[in-house]
Amino acid sequence: RDIYCQEYQSLVSLYLKIAGKTLYSGLYSCLDQVFIIWGLIVAAIFVTAQFLPISWTTQAIVWSILTLAGTLSMMILTHFWVKQQQLNWILYLWVMLMVSGVILTDCSIFLGWGWLLIHLSHLWLGLCSLGYIITALGLSSRALLLVGLGHLLGIFSLPYVMGWEFLATAGIMVVSLLVLAETQWDHS
Repeated sequence: RDIYCQEYQSLVSLYLKIAGKTLYSGLYSCLDQVFIIWGLIVAAIFVTAQFLPISWTTQAIVWSILTLAGTLSMMILTHFWVKQQQLNWILYLWVMLMVSGVILTDCSIFLGWGWLLIHLSHLWLGLCSLGYIITALGLSSRALLLVGLGHLLGIFSLPYVMGWEFLATAGIMVVSLLVLAETQWDHS
């Protein structure tokens, strides 16, 4: 009973009303909230990298802080759920992937690792693909497996969008996160 009470308390309801008419309403679990937060973070990072002439150093600092804040939010929002489901390892996996991504991205920028710097989209799609596939196997989720494979296919599509890699990466990652937030997906 405590599990359901805690899950109920963690639900967030969003409404968009104009002139008394409801245009949108949604109810979001702690996992849905994490997907939405990451969707916003990913959109900010990759769309900025694609379109705004901000120095790589400034972006690395700001995006590192934002990614670490997103990771902390993920830990806080999902702590009770992963504990109750005995899935702490999934949370640790994602924390490890995000921190590794930040370290590798920052090294590519601050240490001038040119090869990695021109493959940042590959790096992040790869890390997320690995995370989704491992999580899918742990949860027996076909939906997460498809998302992971979609990210993997996204890596192979990047040569076909030369010059637009960051926007393509944002599209793949953000759409996946929002679909996961808005749908009920399978898991054990």
